[in-house]
Amino acid sequence: MASSRDGRSSSASSHSGSNVPPNRSSIRTPKRPRPTTSCTLDEKNTDFLCPVCFKLIEEAHITKCGHTYCYSCITKSIETQKRCPKCNAFVSVEEIFPNFLLNDLIKKHKLRINGYEALGLTRDSSGEFSSSADGLRDFVASESQNLTLPDVNVMLEVLTQRKHLLEAESCAAQNRLLLEFLRHLLKQKREKQAQIAKEITVIESDLCEVGNKLKEVHSKCPTLEDVERTAAGASETDALTVNAMKKEMIEIIDKMGSSIGYKEEEIPFIPNAGFTLRRRRMHDYFDDFVESYLSYRSKDVFFGKESLDKTAKPALELNPGLDQFRESLIKFSTYNSLRVLSTLNYSSDLFNNSTIVSSIEFDKDNEYFAIAGVTKRIKVFDYGGVVKDIVGIHYPCIEMISRSKISCISWHNYLKSTLASSDYEGTVTIWDASTGQRTKTYQEHEKRCWSVDFNCVDTRLIASGSDDARVKLYSLNEEHSVATLEAKANVCCVKFNPRSSWHLAFGSADHCVHYYDLRNMKEAVSLFKGHKKAVSYVKFLNSEEIVSASTDSQLKMWSINTPHCLRSFVGHTNEKNFVGLATDGDYVACGSENNALYVYYKGLSKKLFTYKFEAIEGVLEVERREDDSSEFVSAVCWKQSSNVVVAANSRGMINILELV
Repeated sequence: MASSRDGRSSSASSHSGSNVPPNRSSIRTPKRPRPTTSCTLDEKNTDFLCPVCFKLIEEAHITKCGHTYCYSCITKSIETQKRCPKCNAFVSVEEIFPNFLLNDLIKKHKLRINGYEALGLTRDSSGEFSSSADGLRDFVASESQNLTLPDVNVMLEVLTQRKHLLEAESCAAQNRLLLEFLRHLLKQKREKQAQIAKEITVIESDLCEVGNKLKEVHSKCPTLEDVERTAAGASETDALTVNAMKKEMIEIIDKMGSSIGYKEEEIPFIPNAGFTLRRRRMHDYFDDFVESYLSYRSKDVFFGKESLDKTAKPALELNPGLDQFRESLIKFSTYNSLRVLSTLNYSSDLFNNSTIVSSIEFDKDNEYFAIAGVTKRIKVFDYGGVVKDIVGIHYPCIEMISRSKISCISWHNYLKSTLASSDYEGTVTIWDASTGQRTKTYQEHEKRCWSVDFNCVDTRLIASGSDDARVKLYSLNEEHSVATLEAKANVCCVKFNPRSSWHLAFGSADHCVHYYDLRNMKEAVSLFKGHKKAVSYVKFLNSEEIVSASTDSQLKMWSINTPHCLRSFVGHTNEKNFVGLATDGDYVACGSENNALYVYYKGLSKKLFTYKFEAIEGVLEVERREDDSSEFVSAVCWKQSSNVVVAANSRGMINILELV
């Protein structure tokens, strides 16, 4: 076995000194043994080299210790040393076995090398084969004198066929790529066509349903004959009043008829100013309303309506999804701007620049509102008195002084005069707002306490969140906290579910909103991920929906029943400050770092409108303040069951605003 391997090696060496390519004979006589060992060591794959002879392994055999050699090499080594050449382990001839897998790999490797060399390919400096036109040209030149005309014709025919085959393969590859693109594009467009067809079907059905509803409403209204008959029976003393009412009623009847496609006599449909403004706002936000409409009607779009019969009798109520969208459309277009009702100042010290208002809250009856911030003072104002006072100088009903800067306040939902506050020292204080005295103090947080909240159902329960990554729970009947919820990052805000005594949500510096059931505090019921920075506020729109604010300049709406974000609200700027967040259940108001208040409707992502705080407070400050961009809206509160928002900025200016 060794002599045959050496024989092939010497034969290959004899060719290496000639000018003729060493592998030409393998082309003319394919059955000749391949000169596998004629290559130098650098030209071989070292994975296939025998550790004894450093040549390509022949008849690979593996030892019991796992090393592979040529059969002749390992047998000679065992005969002389009875040990494995690599690990020196004792090995006998009976303990070596054929390595069939490696033998197959080596055969393929030899075929690949000989195939490249037969085509005149040489290895480059990295050991890889590269094309060598010179080698093929030399071969043809040297053999051309031995070729006959039939041989040349055969070679030309073979080369021509090969050329056509390669051209066809290249063209097929290019067109195959184009074909794949066109197929994928057609699939997308057909899917979109099917989707649009479903949407059109639902829209036509809804259009028919709304038209039938309008006809039904119109049929219940008095006719022109009824109006004429009633007016004719009126006394002469009431003639002027009746005629004026008659004219107004005729206009209303005509408008209703026009709105459903009826063409009454000569009087055209002229919508009033309010309707025109609403229609303009609808068209301004048309694309957003389309998205909102499809989200409400997605069930019918994706799964099909149970009945799309346009001739069906008009129902008393619209489809639930369509009715919800109609409500969104109406509520979005109800208000157009914010109007200032009154303005007051948090600080009476004109020279104190540190007057940031951190929290504003109304009491349970919406009669009083409290303002607190970095001046360590809680000021309680009579809302009715502030709004009605035309003088513009407002004094608080009562004032309470804290030992540290105040971060948050919360009114009790049952005891009208009870108020809780949290401060920068980690203290939670219970106040009696009627006397201005502290009634209870909890000093259990190790770092700044950002938020405090009373439970609406269990009115004894209080929660607070702190930079010490803890949510503390207190009871008004106890002197110390009754439970502690451990978070993994700073807790920036905490809020109870308004319809539950056991559920609360808190926002954290880990960019998430955590929703917990206090009966099992080991893990969260839901974890809402989507914000890119710390969550600074969480508020409940209702018992099942949460809105959160973050320093990533986004608000997000969540449902406690699904971990996915329902909607993101964008437009305001918030990157480093607590800017305030408030909601009445339908509308959401938040501050911005451009010194403006932003109002959103929960059904659409874009802002409804904004209100910019005045940056100039006095004549002497004009030049200094015009370029000052450091001001921001720091606190927002919604007067529940009303269209009134109270907002304050970092200069301590408080505006009571009304949606109009």
